[in-house]
Amino acid sequence: MNSEDMMDDLKTRFSGKAFLIGGIVVAVLFFLLFLNPFVIINAGERGVVTNFGSVQDYVLDEGLHMRIPIVQQVHSMDVKINKIETKAAASTMDLQDTHSTIALNYHILPEKVNKIYQDIGLSYKARIIDPSIQEVVKAVTAMFTAKELITRREEVSAKIKELLSKKISPYHIKVDNFSIVDFSFSKQFTQAIEDKQTAEQKALKAEQDLKRVEFEAKQKVELARAEAKALELQRAVTTNQVLELRRIEANLKAIEKWNGILPRVTSGAVPFLNIKED
Repeated sequence: MNSEDMMDDLKTRFSGKAFLIGGIVVAVLFFLLFLNPFVIINAGERGVVTNFGSVQDYVLDEGLHMRIPIVQQVHSMDVKINKIETKAAASTMDLQDTHSTIALNYHILPEKVNKIYQDIGLSYKARIIDPSIQEVVKAVTAMFTAKELITRREEVSAKIKELLSKKISPYHIKVDNFSIVDFSFSKQFTQAIEDKQTAEQKALKAEQDLKRVEFEAKQKVELARAEAKALELQRAVTTNQVLELRRIEANLKAIEKWNGILPRVTSGAVPFLNIKED
């Protein structure tokens, strides 16, 4: 066998091995992709690992993880803060029906997602949260009258949040925030409140009008007193002026009748001249 034949034989063998290796690599890659041994846990999630359906006692954090194909499965669970709004009907202490709209912010504990998955499953909202809200709202509403639900709204909301937290915390669910978005009463009770408010507003207006009339009357009395005082002072001044004017006029008339001769007296002193009106 010459050198050229040997080279052709080597090339043939090498090509065959390369093809075989390439085929093996492709098969392995295809097998890996088919079995999917890698799992990615996204931000705000945790992974629950099950071996042939059995929940494991550890939790996968965010990032890339390996799993045993066929044997293991990974279930992602959302641990971000979630918000729900739901309606709740209840009765007050004075037996008034009320309908509330409740807003709740909550999240499940990241380190306990495997227990939640094992004990409750993924439907923990429908199984735990919603029934707990209905129960707690009914219990707290029954502690207050319809009027107190309005005047003590913050206290009512805080009480519901406190009891709701105690209710769902054993299931590894945390209440972040709670608020009463809105609540309403029956049409009859609402109309009664409106009528009462209207009556109170009318009574307040009447009271204000009465005070205004009394104030204006007092002003008139004080004004009349001031005017009377002014007239009295004016009368006194006018009387004094008239008397002084009459005295001056009398003196002038006496002077006009005087003949210029002083009366004679026996003593050396000049007598006081007193001119009187005829």
